[in-house]
Amino acid sequence: MGADTAVAPPHESAGSPRGKAPAPGRPRRRRDDRRAAWLFLAPALVGFALFYAYPTVRGVYYSLTDYNLLSTPGFVGADNYRQLIGDEQFWNALKVTGYYVVLNIGSQTVLALLLATLMHRLTRSVALRAMLLVPWLVPNVTVGLVWMWLLDANLGLVNHVLNALGLGTTGFFTSPDWAMPTVAAVNTWAYTGYTALLLYAGMLQVPQYLYESAALDGAGEWRMFTRITLPLLRPVLALVLVVSLIGSFQIFDTIAVTTKGGPVSATRVIYFYIYEQAFNYFHMGYASAVAVVLAVILGVLTAVQIRLLRASRSDLA
Repeated sequence: MGADTAVAPPHESAGSPRGKAPAPGRPRRRRDDRRAAWLFLAPALVGFALFYAYPTVRGVYYSLTDYNLLSTPGFVGADNYRQLIGDEQFWNALKVTGYYVVLNIGSQTVLALLLATLMHRLTRSVALRAMLLVPWLVPNVTVGLVWMWLLDANLGLVNHVLNALGLGTTGFFTSPDWAMPTVAAVNTWAYTGYTALLLYAGMLQVPQYLYESAALDGAGEWRMFTRITLPLLRPVLALVLVVSLIGSFQIFDTIAVTTKGGPVSATRVIYFYIYEQAFNYFHMGYASAVAVVLAVILGVLTAVQIRLLRASRSDLA
């Protein structure tokens, strides 16, 4: 060993600060980031408290009163809920809403699956995806107005074309039989592209080698869709169905613009019924009770959907 070589004493460590080794058995102090985390979460928590939690608590309170916007709320207990049980208009609005939910979710999901599968298996054009998203970006009020003009029984372009073909005129928004299917078709047109993009994003997570192996085994497109794509798409499909269910129960703007609940209550959905009770008749307490019941119904249906579809599990593992 040369004379210029220095050897560190045994009790010192070359990697420790100032040549001192950490005390044995003493855990290293970890940085506490909880304050920073709460600081970043604060805006979202404040927004949630102001715009979600407080209105919810306030709504539950109003549902137990006879508040009518013009006088001080008076506590009436469960009277509003007892009145709701015997309210035929409420049950009719719930039935009409259920009819719309079935029409809208059924048509929207089937068309979105078809579009997503075509994009996934045939083309992945960015321009096509952008075009599919355009109807979703248009405000619902504008969508309702445009389709109301297009489907008008007297001046609408669609009825002019039907007359030219000798098929006669159809009152799409004025016929009790056609009004709700027409509203469902309008919203299906507006939201199918967005739903298709969500499903398409889920399909991109499916490994490509599964399709290649199935093709080598002689499987056709339909067999690959039912045996590979659909099972592995279950978590995303569950999300889409839950979001679509909640959105369908909350349909209001298209109804308010086109049919205003008519004809003959054929399109008086539950949200429009709540609006009428609150702002037409000033039954704020009763409207709050209906809104609370609707929130409970949505919560139960969402939980059932998630449980049946096993949304938290994926077959990709």
